[in-house]
Amino acid sequence: MFSSTKRLDQAYKNAKIIDFDDSCKFILFSDCHRGDNSFADDFANNRNIYFHALKHYLKEGFAYCELGDGDELWENLSFESIFNAHKNIYLLLKVFHVNNKLHMIWGNHDMVYRDDEYVKKHLSTYFDHQTGEEVPLFKDLKYHEGLVLKHKTSGQELFLTHGHQADSWNFLFWKWSRFLVRILWKPLNIMGISDPTSPAKNYKELIKIERRTKKWIINNNNLFTIVGHTHRPRFPNPGEIAYFNDGCCVHPRSITGLEIENGAISLIKWLIATKEDGTLQIVRVLLEGPRKLIDYKTN
Repeated sequence: MFSSTKRLDQAYKNAKIIDFDDSCKFILFSDCHRGDNSFADDFANNRNIYFHALKHYLKEGFAYCELGDGDELWENLSFESIFNAHKNIYLLLKVFHVNNKLHMIWGNHDMVYRDDEYVKKHLSTYFDHQTGEEVPLFKDLKYHEGLVLKHKTSGQELFLTHGHQADSWNFLFWKWSRFLVRILWKPLNIMGISDPTSPAKNYKELIKIERRTKKWIINNNNLFTIVGHTHRPRFPNPGEIAYFNDGCCVHPRSITGLEIENGAISLIKWLIATKEDGTLQIVRVLLEGPRKLIDYKTN
């Protein structure tokens, strides 16, 4: 599997199928890059925005789909340090999991999660310092390379994956990339120097990855495809190449995602806004849509 085409083929072939209908609601986030709350933790600035958004979606009955790179396991050695930094968020995600509404995809920065034993060992429980005991967290959680949301009535398929399959360096040589990030780019990132191997920070590489992904979509009968990885939100019109990207949760002062509700999809942003009296509030802004999913269906 050395070509991006074959890697995407494999992800689609092995994807877990989730049946849904117009009454189902999903929120899609990716590239949270949750870290240890250090200066190198890009997620830390947006964690309150993200937490508020999660509470909203939990209250409204949404299922949560994370399209990879949820945890920053290149810069950080273990999940434990990340969990301790953002415990309130993981306990909220646990509620989604208990309600069978948590669907997780691994990306290049959390590629270790493709190993079921690793997930079982590190994510099943956590140590509660108050009780001095191990407490259940994500029991029996399984990460996937891809998910397919399949509409019960129309048969339409929505293919969800991280998108690094179209990025040879970060798919095939992720261990080498991880080593460079830990040793070189993490300390440089603190000083404001970006990692040039990251498509989110290298525009030329981003364009190449989008082009390869779009070519694969066209060759698969314009299959409705949603990815992350590049951190650049994309929301096509019906009739265009069905390439969607939910953006990321490490934009400066905001997070973006895709909502699926009432048989339609929308691109949204959550951010901190100032009220007339000078106080701050977290608000949801509609960027694109809603567009009916069926409008993108091909025969």
